[in-house]
Amino acid sequence: MALIVQKFGGTSVGSIERIRAVAQRVKQTVKAGHSVVVVVSAMGKMTDQLVKLASEITADPDQRELDMLLATGEQAAIALLSMALQNLGQSAVSLTGAQIGIITETKHNRAHILHIHTQRLQHHLNEGSVVVVAGFQGMTESDNWEITTLGRGGSDTTAVALAATLKANLCEIYTDVSGIFNTDPRLVETAQLITEITCDEMLELASMGAQVLHPRSVEIARNYGIPLVVRSSWTDDPGTRIIPPIPQCCPREMLELSSLIDSVKFDTDCAKVAVLQVPDRPGVAATLFHQIAEQALSTGLILQSIHEDDTNDIAFTVNHRALSQAHATAMATVPLLSAQWGDCTPSPEVLVYRDLATVTIMGAGMLGYPGVAAQMFTALADAEINLHLISTSGVSVSCVIQGVDCDRAITTLCETFHVASSPLKPAAEPCQHPSFSASSIRGVALDLNQACLTLRQIPDRPGKAARVFQLLAEQSISVDMIVQSQRRQITNGRITRDIAFTLPEGDVDVACRVLRQAATELENAQIEVDRAIAKVSIVGSHLSQQQSSAFKMFTAIATHRINIQMIATSALKVSCVVSSDQGVEALRAVHTAFGLAGHHKIKVPA
Repeated sequence: MALIVQKFGGTSVGSIERIRAVAQRVKQTVKAGHSVVVVVSAMGKMTDQLVKLASEITADPDQRELDMLLATGEQAAIALLSMALQNLGQSAVSLTGAQIGIITETKHNRAHILHIHTQRLQHHLNEGSVVVVAGFQGMTESDNWEITTLGRGGSDTTAVALAATLKANLCEIYTDVSGIFNTDPRLVETAQLITEITCDEMLELASMGAQVLHPRSVEIARNYGIPLVVRSSWTDDPGTRIIPPIPQCCPREMLELSSLIDSVKFDTDCAKVAVLQVPDRPGVAATLFHQIAEQALSTGLILQSIHEDDTNDIAFTVNHRALSQAHATAMATVPLLSAQWGDCTPSPEVLVYRDLATVTIMGAGMLGYPGVAAQMFTALADAEINLHLISTSGVSVSCVIQGVDCDRAITTLCETFHVASSPLKPAAEPCQHPSFSASSIRGVALDLNQACLTLRQIPDRPGKAARVFQLLAEQSISVDMIVQSQRRQITNGRITRDIAFTLPEGDVDVACRVLRQAATELENAQIEVDRAIAKVSIVGSHLSQQQSSAFKMFTAIATHRINIQMIATSALKVSCVVSSDQGVEALRAVHTAFGLAGHHKIKVPA
């Protein structure tokens, strides 16, 4: 007999008929011999309606009272589902987050789960009852036992946290779609269902806006080794299995806060090739990496900075053995660029940097914590270590530094993030499953809700970049792609660089205000904002070892005459920034290029 946690979202319990259908499905699971805990969201648009009611009272509702109000939505849903189960002859009991003992930090509207008391829940399970739990909510253990809510994706988080605490055999997430698709089926009619995906790959897709699962829930599943299945509430299709790695020895205390960073990794076999002042035209990256792919060269990180005077810089890392060949290939490509775009002035320049190292921090816990990257940069700056390249993803941050600084960087980062060991590998190695091909592309994502902020002429000294991201983290602003220009400039007698990064469009005004207030500290760096961008990304295992994947993506975009404004890669992801009005076209082009399109169009639920 297995213990199964099942979660049903708002659309799954959006009417009395649907609640009855959910009750039938739950009873079938019990009849199969399993113990069942059900986590339920508020019915349909109930949460939105409650927020609207609060806004009609006041434009700035008290956060405590708002949590009191919002928690009532799930309470109605769990009572109705319990009644429906009882009407089928199945013993059931409904419990709120507070009654279960879901203990959170003292933070309203976006609290994280610390631990869960399971005595009462286990008692009802032992009696043969289905326990129907209110998702999205908990309570504080101090401060007079206040009710809290978990924020977006809170019911997913509740379900997986319960599964982790109870050491459940499986957690099933029921929703209004058939599972996880390899791209957004609302934008690409030939999107296909993914049957299996690793936790790390799912984290990347979820962090880029795939809305079926919230990153927080995947993070818990990854840390505690909980198998997840995303299935449709309306069919018996198997859905998508999300495969966790080998379970870590994570404590059940501080459930969501126990381990922000679980490893520090490094690679001392690293060199960099930078091609400066390439034309800011569609197809340039495709031309360069076509030549690299032709030579079967394996690249590590790839970054393209934001344009300046109609030119860009493209940099990539290789191992030392491939440096001479990579340098020669880049040099041979420059005449091709000049021939193809004869108006480029000045001519592109190729620079080589030897004896570098890559240091990477990794941990699913960094999702939702803007301060982690800033903490890494600050720690390295305090150790007087300058950064050549920065690459970020949903679960890792990598920095290219001087090789002689590597030992000091490892020690500093292990101490900063309380990591006991540092395995010798450059970047996040995704958890693997025997059915996965090392070359598979799991999905293509599009984010239309970001903007690009560029800081021109930042002093090229340890600590300046760290201070930028520290200021943003203090405002709870998460940044995504971070690209530091390869060009060094002399500005008023000081060496400077440009730094560009993407961030949620809604955070741009606050970010600009904070950075302008720090103008003196940042030595009057200029701020530029572009709100009309889209980010297209591919996700798959070991992308950093597959030079053909980046080339294929760049070529697909270039074929449609779409200009790439920025590029950033990690072990699991390649991301390109394009103009917002070309984002959907780029998404479809890349999806087709990787053979991800199916023969049948997807019907998307209303």
